Amino acid sequence: MDNIYILIIFSENLAGVLNQVTNVFTRRQLNIESLNVSPSGIDGVHRYTITTRTNETMIQLVCRQIEKKIDVIQAQYYTKDEVFMMEQALYKLEMDKMMLCPENSKAIRKYDARIVEVNTDYCIVAQEGSHRETSELYYFLKESGCLRQAVASGIIAVSKSSEEPLADYLEKRAQQSKDL
Repeated sequence: MDNIYILIIFSENLAGVLNQVTNVFTRRQLNIESLNVSPSGIDGVHRYTITTRTNETMIQLVCRQIEKKIDVIQAQYYTKDEVFMMEQALYKLEMDKMMLCPENSKAIRKYDARIVEVNTDYCIVAQEGSHRETSELYYFLKESGCLRQAVASGIIAVSKSSEEPLADYLEKRAQQSKDL
């Protein structure tokens, strides 16, 4: 049975790395469920957070293949229990329809969303939470008929481990460079 795995990949900030990483998924006929790319907090290093459904044997193979890419510094995979993850969503709601149904405001509060902009035509609602929470609010607003636009980020995740594999790896690499 396939499970959700979260890959966290660190690479140098160079053009073409994303293509190299996604090609590994394409060759293995794995679908990327979500993808988020951002600076990592370390100068010149980018962080890719990718979710996919597969088995452990396949995710191990994918992880090894990605790590072999010359511009990839490190790739690690996790189960959903090993990371804290969330996503962000924005919803553009038609103001007239929004005001007709008081349940919309209750749903926005229920899912810890907030209204970030209001004008006479529409309002913008922002939410952060689990994929389940953003999906539930999306479907509620869609069913109410007030939803004009919606967008959600890919999942972002950090490991729950007290170990920091990238920091340890970079420290070890720096020490090896000094020893040469």
